[in-house]
Amino acid sequence: MADASSSPHDPRALIVEALMALAGERRWEDVTISDVAARAGLSLSQFRDCFPSKGAALAGFSRRIDKLVLDGATGELGEESPRDRLFDVLMRRLDAMAPYKEGVRGIAEWARRDPVSAVALNGVALNSMRFMLEAAGLDSEGPLGAVKLQGLVLAWGRVLDVWLLDEEPGLDRTMAALDAELARGGRILARLDDAWRISGPLRAIGRAVMAGGGRRRSSFDERIRERWDEPPHHEPPHHERAHERAHGRDVA
Repeated sequence: MADASSSPHDPRALIVEALMALAGERRWEDVTISDVAARAGLSLSQFRDCFPSKGAALAGFSRRIDKLVLDGATGELGEESPRDRLFDVLMRRLDAMAPYKEGVRGIAEWARRDPVSAVALNGVALNSMRFMLEAAGLDSEGPLGAVKLQGLVLAWGRVLDVWLLDEEPGLDRTMAALDAELARGGRILARLDDAWRISGPLRAIGRAVMAGGGRRRSSFDERIRERWDEPPHHEPPHHERAHERAHGRDVA
């Protein structure tokens, strides 16, 4: 199902559609680029012009879902709590993914079989969750931004596991799981925020100690340079020493 922002004949959209269809029919390892190109009605050359690999096409799918969610943002939840806003954004993401549920299932099974690929998928998910947070009006930067993002990716993975098994039209189990994950994440972040504030004075002391150590090291280095930069003592040439002996001067 091509989204409204893509032309039905856009080769990138055709590739993504074909990839997700095949991912729902076969093991991911058994799907070849040639298979995807053939299902999309394109040549290998056209596939190569759009994506360098199956993984890149999969990242293209994630970006398509991001766009559907972001284009659907209305700002109507501005008065809601941060947790409610994020809940709404992530439920809209699940709605956008619904036509591709079997493909997502196949990809999730592949990630469990292949930890290396799971790490790569984690990077794709981090990029998507960054924009989901922003769509909910939540900051993804700052000292705890990376922790917040990775925590949300892990929570999202657990929610997807429930969603893949949830066949109810209302997705009651999925919504309950998402609500529970967001509540738990909120409690963890609150504790981390408290710890970060409490440790502020200690971090300031640490920075001062490190800066002082740097100054002492700099002073030590200066003394070393001064010692070794002194001009070396040169003995007088041989004929001068002979001349000094001839005149009775001691040459040590």
